[in-house]
Amino acid sequence: MDQLFNFTEVFDNLDKILTGFWATIRLAVVCMILSMIVGTVLAVFRVSPTPVLRGVGTFLVNVLRNTPLTLIAVLCVSGLSDVLALRFSDAPSVNGFWWATTALSIYTGAFVCEALRSGINTVPLGQAEAARSIGLTSGQSLRMIILPQAFRSVIGPLGSVLIAMFKNTAIVGAVAYAVEAAATMKLMFFDLGASLPIFIGFAVGYLILILPTGYFFGWLAKRMAVAR
Repeated sequence: MDQLFNFTEVFDNLDKILTGFWATIRLAVVCMILSMIVGTVLAVFRVSPTPVLRGVGTFLVNVLRNTPLTLIAVLCVSGLSDVLALRFSDAPSVNGFWWATTALSIYTGAFVCEALRSGINTVPLGQAEAARSIGLTSGQSLRMIILPQAFRSVIGPLGSVLIAMFKNTAIVGAVAYAVEAAATMKLMFFDLGASLPIFIGFAVGYLILILPTGYFFGWLAKRMAVAR
């Protein structure tokens, strides 16, 4: 019972815990940027006036949203990296980082796409018609008029998607990137034995990272809300 509530192990291994969370932060920040890019491209495909692009966008989004993240991560690591020898680097940690980033970014990008598409649908149709009347192309109308308003109107939902992505780093970390926080906790369990203090230490670490992120997106959504 004393071992179960002994927090000495947490303080003795604080450097490992901090290293794991620093790896998680790096992974999350890169995935956040890439998933926003992927999601924006897919959203443009989904609302494109070209039937082929709409079909491609719809197909990719439906496949990615309905495929488990673990399966995508295993495909990237075991299939593309190990079997097909498609590697970002000969260093296992670097290669694992970028394949974990790839899996999580394309998976999250599908959800970013749907959140952004809902924002595009809130922009009055008359604004697109007015853009065409002054000679703007569909791409120019999206870039200069529709997408800026769409992003502002879905900051809250996008924040929820990105927070979920932050927590999903634990999934890809367990499969592909063995130095992030969840993988570090697993290794500590193997080395020191599973204990409640170690679990609580990592849980508190995730709370410290995720709760302020949620409050920030909530504040930003109110600050940037589109008045209609």
